[in-house]
Amino acid sequence: MKKLFTLSLTFALLYAAQLPLLAQEQKPTEKPSAEDLEKQKEEREKNAYRLLDQVLDEAQSLRLTENRVRVQLNAADMLWTRNQGRARSLFTMAAEGIAELGRNPQTTTNRRGNEGNPDRRAMQLRQELVMSAARHDAQLAYQLLATTKPPTPIAQPTVVDARNPRPQLNQEENLEQMLLGRIAALDPKLAAQNAEQMMEKGQFPRSLGEVINQLSKQDPEDGAKLADKTVKKIQAANILTNSDAAGLAQQMLTAGVRPPASDSTTASNSSAAYYPGGRPAVLEQSAYVDLLSAAIDAALRASAPAQTNQRAAGPGTPQRGRIQAGPGPGPIAATRPAPGTPPTEAQIEQGNARRLLAALMIAMPVIEQHLPAKAPGVRQKLTEMGVGNLASMGQPAFFPNANPTSDNLIQAATNAPSPMQDRLFQQAALKALEEGNVDRARQIAADHLPEKSRNYVLERIENRELAKKAETARFEEIRQRLSRLQTDNEKIDLLLQMAGDVQKANSKLAIQLLEEAKQMTSRRATSYDHFNQQLRVARAFSSVDPARSFEVLDPGINQLNELLAAAVVLNGFEINMFRDGEMTMQGGSALASTITRFGQELAILARTDLERSEVLAGRFQMTEPRIMTRIQIVQGLLNPRAQQGPVSFNRTFGENVNVVRPE
Repeated sequence: MKKLFTLSLTFALLYAAQLPLLAQEQKPTEKPSAEDLEKQKEEREKNAYRLLDQVLDEAQSLRLTENRVRVQLNAADMLWTRNQGRARSLFTMAAEGIAELGRNPQTTTNRRGNEGNPDRRAMQLRQELVMSAARHDAQLAYQLLATTKPPTPIAQPTVVDARNPRPQLNQEENLEQMLLGRIAALDPKLAAQNAEQMMEKGQFPRSLGEVINQLSKQDPEDGAKLADKTVKKIQAANILTNSDAAGLAQQMLTAGVRPPASDSTTASNSSAAYYPGGRPAVLEQSAYVDLLSAAIDAALRASAPAQTNQRAAGPGTPQRGRIQAGPGPGPIAATRPAPGTPPTEAQIEQGNARRLLAALMIAMPVIEQHLPAKAPGVRQKLTEMGVGNLASMGQPAFFPNANPTSDNLIQAATNAPSPMQDRLFQQAALKALEEGNVDRARQIAADHLPEKSRNYVLERIENRELAKKAETARFEEIRQRLSRLQTDNEKIDLLLQMAGDVQKANSKLAIQLLEEAKQMTSRRATSYDHFNQQLRVARAFSSVDPARSFEVLDPGINQLNELLAAAVVLNGFEINMFRDGEMTMQGGSALASTITRFGQELAILARTDLERSEVLAGRFQMTEPRIMTRIQIVQGLLNPRAQQGPVSFNRTFGENVNVVRPE
């Protein structure tokens, strides 16, 4: 009773505090002109580059080579469009630093002080250098790849995965394949030339599909030629013994048939529709059927699993599940190699056959239409391998583009395999709610969702309806909902969810709900979970009242300074964040990740109040977190593209930060 009284008093005070706002007339805001927007952009960029110059000056005091390289990489990436000469110089300096790390390898230690694997900082930084340069200049990226190549390749242990007996790519091959995929959009013709050279050497890079896709956009004829050549190379290789060729074949078959370029309607839809693999279709019908025929011949050599490896099941019980890539337990497993023992040639062939069989499940409609004579054999083999309910797996599940309608999502759910249907129907119901069609959202939830998902959708509907109720009834319902929850996390989750649901219809109520969440988090954090609560509240405020976001973040930075000072004392005992007296910017600890997340929130807020964001960034007492945070602010000013969803705790410093721009 006492808790309920306190909660009631809190809402009463919050409501009273909002009365002056409620009494004021809201003046409609005029949409800024194109000229005003351009001036704002120029001012943001001017401030961003000013702050970046400060960061580069401050970074000269850094002792760790890896820290200087990370700053140089980020600065070069952001300076490219403004001062390409200076950006190239920074890329070159970063390459020299990476070469230095490669010449002087060190060992890492775990938190107990024991030596671990050889230091791989140079390898990771080299990858970041090459991939960053590839965003701007393909030739420069290949030049840096060559100049930073270590004289002696880093030894890599042979890893044997019993379920997926594929040879592991070495470091150089892996980086070359990643680079090939990155430059495909920047310079498709160069990427195509390099891809053909790799295939001539017997390599089948996994990024070949993206190269074909990008080349087809620039030159459909050249794209079709590369696709045909790729299929012929795969057919010429033994796809049962060549795991890379088998993997590429599976990838291309799973993606489906590329619509004809002349079919403008289908072609436009194809750019927005993807198969379950998440990759665009790159093969036209004739090339697809040729590859499909070869894959069928190989996949039919897959052998049935030994009965001893199956879990107990009743006679005739269909085994459902995903086709596995290689030997392992389950309905389609074969005898697996002993731990640490390389797979035999026969095991490799069986693993590749099963991978191809997985692609054939999705391609069954194409097989029945264009290779009808082979369809019965495929169905028999799928049944023999213990895959049940083939009807639901036969149709490819198209996924709509980034902004689908509720109709798109319902169609996708209808065609999707059953394990994916609930998620898609839930998205369809929430999309209908977003479209303002409450009745349809309820109907989708009632017709298609299990109880837990249905209740979640109905709760979101209630939250939207809450904004329309009278003040007294509204606060009474909120109090009742909160009083039923036990933990702060549950209460904060509900408050943030409700605030998001009512924001458009009633921004004042959204602020009141967030203020209540703010009161719950305005205490000294006693765990990283508490920091997470503060950051979530700050993010929610950033789109409705940025000033309150700063109020949430301010005390957290003071406490982070205290934790950093303690980490210096504990370094080498309970935590390893410092080397040679300097904090490593690579991250890897919860404390470093939390600092990064504070920087991400300040990057969002800098677009509305740069001065205050700079002040808070400057409150970090150590140079390293201060530089990290300021670089994120610069990235936020120069790159306003929105990225929805939660921020990762394990983000490595050095990646571009895409922030959500407050409306």
